[in-house]
Amino acid sequence: MKRRDFVKKSLVAGIAAGAVFSAGSYANIVSSRKSLSEKKTYDMVAIKGGEPDEMFERAIKSLGGIKNFVKPNQKVLIKPNIGWDVVPEKAANTNPKLVYKIIKMCKDAGAKDVFVFDHTCDAWKKSYENSGIEKAVKDAGGKIVQGNTESYYQEVEIKNGKRLKKDKVHELVLDSDVFINVPILKDHSSARLTMGMKNLMGTNWDRGFWHRNDLHQCIADYSTFCKPTLNVIDAYKVMHQNGPRGVSLSDLTLMKSMIISTDIVAADTAAAKLLGLTPEDVPYIKIASEMNLGKTDLQKLSIDRIIL
Repeated sequence: MKRRDFVKKSLVAGIAAGAVFSAGSYANIVSSRKSLSEKKTYDMVAIKGGEPDEMFERAIKSLGGIKNFVKPNQKVLIKPNIGWDVVPEKAANTNPKLVYKIIKMCKDAGAKDVFVFDHTCDAWKKSYENSGIEKAVKDAGGKIVQGNTESYYQEVEIKNGKRLKKDKVHELVLDSDVFINVPILKDHSSARLTMGMKNLMGTNWDRGFWHRNDLHQCIADYSTFCKPTLNVIDAYKVMHQNGPRGVSLSDLTLMKSMIISTDIVAADTAAAKLLGLTPEDVPYIKIASEMNLGKTDLQKLSIDRIIL
């Protein structure tokens, strides 16, 4: 997408994102205060204006706190995007500050183990190191595991899949008590956007099959089997063109935003709206909705809209 086209699209996104953020309004401030004082829980949190770690810490309170999802002695899997041998400043991977904060909060909630992995596209050792995520995981007390060895994957049946009838899934997806999906929002040359459902692709072995057999249907099919406990979409710095790896810093826009929900379809819908797109613009969202995997009508959700 050309720069001038993106700027024009961003103006539209400002209107489209009205279902996600009501920019600077008093209603947001009231909503924020209510979530703290009344301890109301929401279907989704849309937060903007802070650093990734502080946004997560504030937003998770509106969903009942991290202890609502992580119990003592549980095994937790956190799946960020670590697919690319790219430094954090270029935003091809999930922000390491966010990964650190989630691990730390899980550990503080009493998690026995917190594992992190991705089936990377670039060489996994370089991707883990240069993304900054390996260091973040270790500093927070988590355990980083590589995802590029086939013996770590087990074949499963995708009972409700239309194109994807079976797949090999990483053992941590099958063995963990809690699965927190932490994608970064960005442009994608094949899938249109990388978000929650697309990020699950890093938990399976044969990504090539998906690309050869109707990628969007396979993404939706896999979501009938692989269901995260929580989805945290990193939209702090967003790659609006040349994704999924990016070319230069001109591909990025600083949005300082985050979407959190247990509903992966709703989370992807809200994230797409940040870039002025609808579910119809991203086929796997539309397909997943038709398969009753989640909601695309955000007006039917209780959303806590927070501006820091």
